[in-house]
Amino acid sequence: MQHDYYTEYYDLERSHWWFMARERIISNYIKNLIASKKLKDNPRILNVGCGPGRTSEFLSAFGNVTSIEYDKYCCEFASERTGLEIIHGSITELPFEDKAFDLVCAFDVIEHVEDDQLAVSELKRVAKDEAVLLVTVPAFMDLWSHHDVINHHFRRYKMKQVKRLFQNGGKGKNLYHTYFNSFLFPPVYLFRKLSNMVESGKKRKGSGSDFEAFNPGLVNKLLFKIMGSESSFVNRGIKFPFGVSILYCWKKEV
Repeated sequence: MQHDYYTEYYDLERSHWWFMARERIISNYIKNLIASKKLKDNPRILNVGCGPGRTSEFLSAFGNVTSIEYDKYCCEFASERTGLEIIHGSITELPFEDKAFDLVCAFDVIEHVEDDQLAVSELKRVAKDEAVLLVTVPAFMDLWSHHDVINHHFRRYKMKQVKRLFQNGGKGKNLYHTYFNSFLFPPVYLFRKLSNMVESGKKRKGSGSDFEAFNPGLVNKLLFKIMGSESSFVNRGIKFPFGVSILYCWKKEV
């Protein structure tokens, strides 16, 4: 992400339908993990790639959060705006001892890392035995667009690719996985295909194709309700067969 966009992303994380709906899905899923005893109450949490800080803010409702961000400018910006203590560091070389955290999160982070297998290995390393790893990533290279380019993504994923990342090295089991943002998949797919054709050969500006036309009005509220409604399906363990993103939950075993 370019430095110019952090101020914009700070506001987007707190008002754009996609960020707000993702927050609802993740937050309610973590509540469900704690209620079902799959995650200990008041866990020690690591939030990797916290960006402008909203993810760390909502995670703090569940336990003590340690935040880390790769971009030094973003660390300074987010710390100043939120009051959070944010560590400057890389997901491929986390500055923490082995088995330090009960919940390790990376929300839309590993697609930014060229060596994503090393990134996942580091997430596993700092997780305690019986800890939970929770990640989200963008889905399907067929949805690749200017949004991915300007946000410095290396790839989008299919579920089998995410499973393979977690199956390689270390004992553990998949607790749950699903695609999400599934109800809006058809219009998003069409929008990105049309956008790619219209903008072919042109230089784009702005934070990304999905966010440039953001207007915090009725459409934003409607889209939030549509995507946010998927939370109830996730909490019942229902798995969507496709979607714009992937949610993957893995538990480390002894």
